[in-house]
Amino acid sequence: MRNTPLILSPQTKGVLAGIGACTIWGLSPMFYKQVAHVPAIEVLAHRTVWSLLFFGGVLAVQGRLGLVRAALDTPAKLGTMALASLMIGINWFLFIWAVGAGRTTESSLGYYILPLVAVVIGRVVFGEALKPSQWLAVALATGAVVLLTVGLQAPPWIARTLAVSFGLYGLIKKRLDVGPVVSVTAEVLLMVPIALAVMLQSEHRGGSAFHAGGETMAILLVSGLITALPLILFSYAARRVRMTSLGLVQYLNPTLQFSCAVFVFGELFTGWHKIAFGLIWVALAIYAASMFAQDRAARRAAIAAAVSGTGVT
Repeated sequence: MRNTPLILSPQTKGVLAGIGACTIWGLSPMFYKQVAHVPAIEVLAHRTVWSLLFFGGVLAVQGRLGLVRAALDTPAKLGTMALASLMIGINWFLFIWAVGAGRTTESSLGYYILPLVAVVIGRVVFGEALKPSQWLAVALATGAVVLLTVGLQAPPWIARTLAVSFGLYGLIKKRLDVGPVVSVTAEVLLMVPIALAVMLQSEHRGGSAFHAGGETMAILLVSGLITALPLILFSYAARRVRMTSLGLVQYLNPTLQFSCAVFVFGELFTGWHKIAFGLIWVALAIYAASMFAQDRAARRAAIAAAVSGTGVT
């Protein structure tokens, strides 16, 4: 008897791609921890340069390099792309720095509250209505941040900056009529002059990563792949998976970051952290339930409209 080949549906392929992307992002602290001895700004410089080479190679194979120039061909496009580049640069740098500084727990908190920050941005910028359950989720997340501020006597600025910078990045990307790979290629292209300046300055001071040994350089070279691969996988998933499902898959990223911080790096996890993270998890559960309810309502409305359009009663 012949073995029947396993055929996966587009939806299943999309979910698997999303899981793959979020797994790479979630485990990336273990990757960047290996170069904690290199200044974060220099790691970011290498990540930028090698990412550009990887993305440029992908687009060259696809014959789409010209789209990068088109994405920057007017002052308005250039300005918008430069702003996106600034936001993602801040986000990348702070994440790399947090991992090296032993504050991955706080970075994971930032990515946990990111969906709720996005909800607030949607309300403020686009006037999107929020359900009472969504307001409750936002209130719980806000309470968690306030609790950490009071309990630790210091604001969780890393978490807030990561969440806000990526939330604003998403807002800017929403206004761009450019595919994700082309967009990120343009963004890192704008960052490259600064990245090269950082590399040259570090080399001039004699502290360049180029002299840190073959293992360090190999890790930095791979940072281009670590940056590019999950984005490509996530882009593939976004075209095939409902946003509700994709939103839930994304929680895998901060969960793995959190696991790395507490169980692998042994970072401090106080009682204040336990209460705050508990509130965040409750908030996310409420938010996820609300998103599922919206998704079901939208599908019922679509089915009803389809039935009505065919005249079936």
